[in-house]
Amino acid sequence: MKCPGQDSRYWKPGAIFEADCPECGKIVEFFKDDTTRKCPHCGHRFTNPKLDFGCAAYCKFADQCIGTLPAEMLAKRDDLLKDRIAIDMKKYFNKDFKRIGHASRVARYAEKIGMAEGGDMAVILASAYLHDIGIHEAERKHQSTASVYQEQEGPAIARSIMENLGASAPLIDEVCDIIAHHHHPRQEETLNFKVLYDADLIANVEEKQKERPSSHEQLERIVSRCFLTESGRKTAEKILLS
Repeated sequence: MKCPGQDSRYWKPGAIFEADCPECGKIVEFFKDDTTRKCPHCGHRFTNPKLDFGCAAYCKFADQCIGTLPAEMLAKRDDLLKDRIAIDMKKYFNKDFKRIGHASRVARYAEKIGMAEGGDMAVILASAYLHDIGIHEAERKHQSTASVYQEQEGPAIARSIMENLGASAPLIDEVCDIIAHHHHPRQEETLNFKVLYDADLIANVEEKQKERPSSHEQLERIVSRCFLTESGRKTAEKILLS
């Protein structure tokens, strides 16, 4: 059976359309499932301007379905993958709303810090949603939620989730490396790690404040000394000291 999105029997008006070549301006005819077309006038090959990326954002069989994806679409797929990762994180944690809520808050802070710092948002947000994914296995195997056990158990689970979603190998490797030491910065760290670390720290301190509040002076010391990015420190000031 052919994917309905690519089966011409299900196409609607507008599935075949014309686009101007960005090089010579001549008209080029496109079918909706064309990833690229070569201009018959000047020979320039360009991406389908109306390509419906749809399920190709997360389907690992996308290349078989619609052909080899251009570089810009592969980059977009990694970026859109974060939404599928968020869904699978929630499925994995099931009714553990505490962990789901924490991961969602970390992702929210990480997005703000990452955008300000200029990090790779695909890596940052995948790491944010999956950074504590090993906590249930840590509890099961080690009867502990200690960070060292989370870091030990998390990468394999995260890798399985991302591989099933068709994530690229470099993205998977970097996210798993971050998860494997997300509470323990190395002497030299990537910007993506720093953003995740700061976002997680804000969420952890915020949650602890609800249980055992620290003094304003203690919070000021944490904010001034413990963050790895300037945007993380500024975000912490607004959230923890306001």
